[in-house]
Amino acid sequence: MASPSRFVQGVLVALLCAVWGSTWLVIRGGLRDLPPFTSAAARFGVAALVMTAVAGPIARREGGSRPPAWVWLVSGLANFATSYGVVYWCETRLPSGLVAVLWGVFPVLMALASHWLLGERLRRGSWLGFLLGFAGLVVLFRNDIASLGAGATGAALVLFVSPVVSVVGTTVVKRFGAGSSSVLMNRNAMWVGAVTLAGVALVTEQGAPRHWTPAALGSVAYLALCGTAFTFGIYFWLLRYADAHKLALIAYVTPVIALTLGWAVGGETLKASTLAGTALVLSAVLLVVRPKG
Repeated sequence: MASPSRFVQGVLVALLCAVWGSTWLVIRGGLRDLPPFTSAAARFGVAALVMTAVAGPIARREGGSRPPAWVWLVSGLANFATSYGVVYWCETRLPSGLVAVLWGVFPVLMALASHWLLGERLRRGSWLGFLLGFAGLVVLFRNDIASLGAGATGAALVLFVSPVVSVVGTTVVKRFGAGSSSVLMNRNAMWVGAVTLAGVALVTEQGAPRHWTPAALGSVAYLALCGTAFTFGIYFWLLRYADAHKLALIAYVTPVIALTLGWAVGGETLKASTLAGTALVLSAVLLVVRPKG
C-alpha cells in the first residue's frame, strides 16, 4: 500500500484526536457501573474480537510481513494492558479531564525516545513546541491536584507509569515492527491486553460490584469499536509512515477536547487558565508539525 499523503495523514490524525479526546469522559462514565480492570478487559476483549474478524482481508490489502511475536507481546503488555490498566484505575480517583491532561507528558517522552532511539532528529522549533505544550499542560491544571486532597497526589504519580510504558511500546513497534502488518500487530496485541487485564480483574476485583447497565454496555461498545479497534488500527498504520514524535502530539490535543467536552456536556467551568493553557497547546502543535523550510 502506498504511503499516505501529508493531507491524508493530517485528516487521520485530526480524527484520532477527536475520538480519543472523547474517550476519557466515556471511560469515567463506564466506571460508575464496572470496576476498572473489568471494564478495561471488556473493552479490549471486544476490540480484539472485531480485529480478528476483519484482520485477514485488511492485512492482505495493507501488505507487510507478519509481526515478530515478541514485538506484539511488548506492545500488548505496554500499550494496552499496563497503560490502560493504570488509566482506568486512576480515573476512579481523579477527574477524567485531569487524567487526560497529566497523560500529556507522553509527547515529550516520545520526542526524547524518537530523537535518541529512532533517528527522528528534531528542529529547534520542534523542541520549543514541546516545551510550550508541556507549559500549557502545567497551566491547565496547576492547582487541581492539590485541591483534590492527599490521595490525589499518589494517584497522579501512578498515572505517569502509563505514558512511560506507552513510549516503550511505541518505540519497540516503530523500530522493530516498521515493515510488519499493523492490522496483525494490533489484533495480537489487543488479545494480549485483554487476557492480561482479565487476569488482573479476576485476582483483584473478586466480589466487586458489576452492573452491566445500558450505560456500561454502551461505554464498552464505544470504547472498543471507536476508541480502540478503529483508532489503533489507524494509529499503528500511520506509525509505519509518520514520525512517532509527531503522532505523539495527539496526546497534547486530546486533553483540550476532553476539557471542552467536560464544559459542554458535564457543565464544568472553563477558567482563564484553561484558555491560556489551550492556546499554548495549540501553539506547540503548530511549531512541531509545520513543514521544514
